[in-house]
Amino acid sequence: MDEILGQVLRNAVWERLDLLTELATRADAPSLLSVARSELPKLTDGWRALLAAHEPDDKGNCPECSGRWRQQKAPCSVWRAAYDHLVVGGLAPRPARQRSATVTGAVTRARRAVARAH
Repeated sequence: MDEILGQVLRNAVWERLDLLTELATRADAPSLLSVARSELPKLTDGWRALLAAHEPDDKGNCPECSGRWRQQKAPCSVWRAAYDHLVVGGLAPRPARQRSATVTGAVTRARRAVARAH
């Protein structure tokens, strides 16, 4: 059941991101302004929460990415992705990313599994 719930949550997030991308590329100016005012604070809060969880500990390791046997030095991949997307890529608009066929196929399979479970 946890696997199905996890897939449902992932699907919902992917769909929300797809919707926001669609709105950003196709919405008229008043609609875009309304979406930006409501969604940007949510997105920045989400990034802050994610980055806070990956803040380095006293030894300079990421507590989320480190395991019992292997420590991940900061900056971890989450901090590098944040920098790449928010700082480096923040000034130039990027084309909308399409999910790979593998991800799309996994999403489709998971949706079928959820439908069968209900």
